[in-house]
Amino acid sequence: MGRNFIYILLFLGLLPVSASRAELFGAKEFYLDNGLRVIVAENHRAPIVKHMVWYKAGAADEVPGKGGSAHLLEHLMFRGTSRIPNQELNRLLEANGAESNAFTGQDMTAYHQLLDISRLELAMFLEADRMQNLNIRPDDFETERSIVFQERKERVDNNPLGSFREAINRALWQEHPYARPVTGVDAEIKNLKKEDLIEFYQHYYAPNNAVLVLAGDIDVPTAKQLAEKYYGDIPTAKVVETEMPKLQPEFRATITMSKPDIRGGRVLVMFAAPSYKVEPERVYSLQVLATYMGGGETSKLYKKLVLEDKKALSVSVDYNPISRSYGQFVIAMIPADGVRPQELVKSFESAWNEAMSEFDIDELEKIRKKMLAGLVYLKDNPEDAAYIIGSMAVAGVSLDEIESQEEKLKAVRLSEVREAAEKLINSAPEVVGILQPLEKNGEKR
Repeated sequence: MGRNFIYILLFLGLLPVSASRAELFGAKEFYLDNGLRVIVAENHRAPIVKHMVWYKAGAADEVPGKGGSAHLLEHLMFRGTSRIPNQELNRLLEANGAESNAFTGQDMTAYHQLLDISRLELAMFLEADRMQNLNIRPDDFETERSIVFQERKERVDNNPLGSFREAINRALWQEHPYARPVTGVDAEIKNLKKEDLIEFYQHYYAPNNAVLVLAGDIDVPTAKQLAEKYYGDIPTAKVVETEMPKLQPEFRATITMSKPDIRGGRVLVMFAAPSYKVEPERVYSLQVLATYMGGGETSKLYKKLVLEDKKALSVSVDYNPISRSYGQFVIAMIPADGVRPQELVKSFESAWNEAMSEFDIDELEKIRKKMLAGLVYLKDNPEDAAYIIGSMAVAGVSLDEIESQEEKLKAVRLSEVREAAEKLINSAPEVVGILQPLEKNGEKR
């Protein structure tokens, strides 16, 4: 799935910019006649550029029963086209010093290269070629399906933490498309046919369902010229938007799993939370809340549960508001030695309530400063810029929203954070997951 970039997104747009209108990246955008959205973030500190193509096509868009299609297609996109056969794409990029990879998520699939600006046209030629000329050979299909199947075994089926997280995710999302694992499940992967992948490719891999991001040593006029040259003649496709149903806000569940091959235990408290698509007015308040509660070793939950009460070995809070439907707010905890996961859940609830009672204007300002200070150098990195801009844009977030994060954060009021926290705890869909060790005789440790 590529680098774990999503956590950068938790604190988006907090970089102070000395201008009348604060902008995070100073990016510009334009559209080609075929619908391709192109976003350019100039950064001339070094002669490099990050080239990313994001498709609004992920696990959530798969036909039920054909799970793993998006992920398997990602693999096959490196296997050659009618013009660039076999794995010549990889060889050409490596020979020209490019770092190239891809990843698949619930909402999207992205392909990216980091390379010298003098080699940008090569990357654009190759990426535009596989947007329209993919050639799935039977042997390549079987090889990559076997690889994807083994990845599933390694990351989920034979990994207690992977299977635990998947079970919690499935319980939280119920009948929502986000309940589908990105890998697919064993039976689905085995039953996928080459024709299923061709259908997915033809339906979603089109310029009017994609975002091209260029971040680095390039200007807008050059980007327009090159984007038109390499992507401008690619035909559009008729893309049907995947329906994202509403969840029942009163949904609550507890999932307990016992595994013999783990030490200690794990606790996950997962909420379906507001996002830029659903209740965008609460996104910035929840960013503050996540940092206050679990943003590092100075956060309230860490100090209370790890340092003071010795109930946990670690506590973290992650909030992801970037999606085409609901976001996720997740508290992850590891019980201390001798502490049962159920005991930690009760201690967490008490610690959360205590932290909210202590949340005042001074704490709010302290968190704001912390978040700002942590991202001072964010826009200096073309890779970070491309990941952040692309992930938000493919989820339907406007460029103005992407650029105006600092202003929105500075406008957050104490009452709004309190209200967002109360609504999250009391009326958001929630699943508490408990993973505990199991002795050989079946007794829980």
